[in-house]
Amino acid sequence: MVYLTGAGPGDLELLTIKALRVIQKADIIIYDRLANNEILKEAKENTALIYVGKEKGNHRIPQDEINELLYQSSLKYENVVRLKGGDPFVFGRGAEEALYLYQRAQKFEIIPGITSAIAVPAYAGIPVTHRNTTPSFRVVTGHRKSSSNIAEINWASFIEDETIIFLMGLHNIELIVSKLLEIGKDKNYPCAIISNGTRADQKVIVGTLETIVEESREAVSPAIIIVGEVVNLRKELNWFM
Repeated sequence: MVYLTGAGPGDLELLTIKALRVIQKADIIIYDRLANNEILKEAKENTALIYVGKEKGNHRIPQDEINELLYQSSLKYENVVRLKGGDPFVFGRGAEEALYLYQRAQKFEIIPGITSAIAVPAYAGIPVTHRNTTPSFRVVTGHRKSSSNIAEINWASFIEDETIIFLMGLHNIELIVSKLLEIGKDKNYPCAIISNGTRADQKVIVGTLETIVEESREAVSPAIIIVGEVVNLRKELNWFM
């Protein structure tokens, strides 16, 4: 069995009980950069560990090779854990890996993880919705194969009072801000960047669409960009740090 497993957003205690159970019985763990390495200490002593993390401009192992690695591992090991930061189906390429296994008649199971899209803002004291001001939220990838792909997002479909959460968008923040201004967002609209969310070294930068690009120079990856009136609630709800 191959377990496509969400490791959660970073805080070790946000790992699910089910994820912990399969990690503890794993014969091999194939893990990403954003999965907390402390989780690996829960594995058996003889568990094989393979790192396949990706960074911008540095893909240690290409995705097609990761897919094949999962399949080949399933032929050799009884319990294969593919450990991914956040949730495997939220911009985690888990669907691609699952389809690759399905096409080869290999059994798999999806173990959802707490997505950083919701947990990271919560740890920054920013709810993604609020009944009085923000009835919906949207999660958007801030990273595609090229900047032109980001530009081709249907920006005009964004509604005025929803929260917008960009994952993996730090290096494209200037383009993101320019597109939001183009569709009519006010330059004073509140936004925040949260780096290393839910971890002890979490850093939160709060600004506006006018200031956030300059302020983003202090941010580090991994980071989430959140845009919306809910950012203003951080003053009262900042419980973590």
